[in-house]
Amino acid sequence: QVQLVESGGGLVQVGGSLRLSCAASGRTFSSYPMGWFRQAPGKEREFVAVISWDGTSSYYTESAKGRFTISRDNAKNTVYLQMNSLKPEDTAVYYCAVTMDYTGWPRTRHYEYDYWGQGTQVTVSS
Repeated sequence: QVQLVESGGGLVQVGGSLRLSCAASGRTFSSYPMGWFRQAPGKEREFVAVISWDGTSSYYTESAKGRFTISRDNAKNTVYLQMNSLKPEDTAVYYCAVTMDYTGWPRTRHYEYDYWGQGTQVTVSS
């Protein structure tokens, strides 16, 4: 059974940092891109970042550029999202996901992803 389990969310003040982790089990995803999405209350799930299978390429939504860094450790089957300079508008449930389609880059639409975690809450207080 494939599982993606996020951790590292929490409550942080404006300008603070958090590091999210997503550990995969049940199969190896080292050959596939992995991404992060987020969903705020009343809003649609939106793309945040994606990293290539080997970690050499990454792509971010505009609001995350310069503040967030996605990385992965294939030996641990884990993807990370380092979030710095957090803003109240970053408040959301953050989800990691895996796309089995490595033919296009970057994949930024939620329906292009095949496996999802359960999400971890990030709350940025002002």
